[in-house]
Amino acid sequence: MTEEILINITPQETRVAVVYLGEVQELHIERDSQRGLVGNVYLGRVSRVLPGMQSAFIDIGLDRAAFLHVGDIVEARCENCPRPIEKVLHEGQSILVQVIKDPISSKGARLSTQISMAGRFLVYLPQETRIGISQKIEDESERELLRERLTRVMPVDEHGGFIIRTMANIAEDSELAADVEYLRTLWDAIQARSENTSGPKLIYQELDLAHRVLRDFANEETSRILVDSRETFQRMQAFADEFTRTGAGKVSHYTADRPLFDLYGVEDEIEKALGRRVDLKSGGYLVVDQTEALTTIDVNTGSFTSGRTFDETIFKTNLEAAQSIARQLRLRNLGGIIILDFIDMDNPEHKNAVLAEFSKSLARDRTRMTINGFTSLGLVEMTRKRTRESLTRVLCEPCPTCQGRGQIKTAQTTCYEILRAIMREARQFSAREYRIMASQTVIDQFLDEESQSLAQLSDFIAKPISLQVESLFTQEQYDIILL
Repeated sequence: MTEEILINITPQETRVAVVYLGEVQELHIERDSQRGLVGNVYLGRVSRVLPGMQSAFIDIGLDRAAFLHVGDIVEARCENCPRPIEKVLHEGQSILVQVIKDPISSKGARLSTQISMAGRFLVYLPQETRIGISQKIEDESERELLRERLTRVMPVDEHGGFIIRTMANIAEDSELAADVEYLRTLWDAIQARSENTSGPKLIYQELDLAHRVLRDFANEETSRILVDSRETFQRMQAFADEFTRTGAGKVSHYTADRPLFDLYGVEDEIEKALGRRVDLKSGGYLVVDQTEALTTIDVNTGSFTSGRTFDETIFKTNLEAAQSIARQLRLRNLGGIIILDFIDMDNPEHKNAVLAEFSKSLARDRTRMTINGFTSLGLVEMTRKRTRESLTRVLCEPCPTCQGRGQIKTAQTTCYEILRAIMREARQFSAREYRIMASQTVIDQFLDEESQSLAQLSDFIAKPISLQVESLFTQEQYDIILL
């Protein structure tokens, strides 16, 4: 057992780090003021139906309306004659929905009418009748055995469906039966609440992060779960004793004086995960750029030159980068379209080996992914399901100076903008004097390199131009006062 899970609790937020073989592999942060919505069930009200987009906006009581596509509506699904959304929904209609993707950036939450309730070993699908099995369970005989065991413990009157999770292969029949009973009781409670209320309203809230650790993260490899809050430890212990055999006995209360995340170096890892550059042990490095549309990761050899040949140096760097990229995807919770720019390799065997190493390193990832091989341009394209904001989006905000561009205009550029602005003002208004208010760097530019330009403009408009430093302005900000 080589995995440890660390839980740091403060009144404002819960932070979880998954440490494998002494190295931080995953980071999860949940703030009380911004708890994730994925898994929550709401009784919503249809506020607008858009036939042209085959989608609808649903009011679930949040600041922004949530988005529901026709493909996520159970009632609209039909193999031979799928029903258009305008035949299924109408404005003002009450509808029971579940959040499948948190609000991200300017987009509202994404919804589905197919409710799924996650237990320790099973996922309950009350509107389905099938029994599915996790794709991570590959052995066909094991899959068939699990299906038979679940069928044996299911109630005779059960009309819903289930998905058997990976952890079910270590569960006893009694534990599977307990999971079935728990999930059915939960669904009955959700139905009862939705029938006795009017929307928009929250009907069921997903477990908080600390309890999801026991349900979703802990496995047979987990040696212990350290939590630095006595109250949370006691609640987790009670939850583990009742619902999770794997988690029971592994939860420990951390009481030492040194902060838990400092002891394991997690604070340093968080800081590194917010940077663009990721150094590799060999001397190479990655550059990670996250944008609205996609994330790009560029691999560079840096100072690594220890290979016997140039091709071998590139190959070794790419192999190490493949391992590091897989870890960075988890640490930063990167999702959506991801483009990997490995260093160009001419040897097809080297390309296949890098892809194989990358796939192997991704085996620990709980998130659904698709990976394409090398394109004709030497890039690897992949997608990683995005249900929550990335680590950067949670902890950071766009720079107020550059507005997220990562660059600012030079002082000279701002000076020329100011000169053009004064020219426009002079053509429209007759002022006695023009006063430039700008940052210290821009004013210094006017007093030094651009002093002649300023004097020429003053002579041209036949009006004096004065300068004033505004300490609160950024290098791009300025104001022109007409006196």
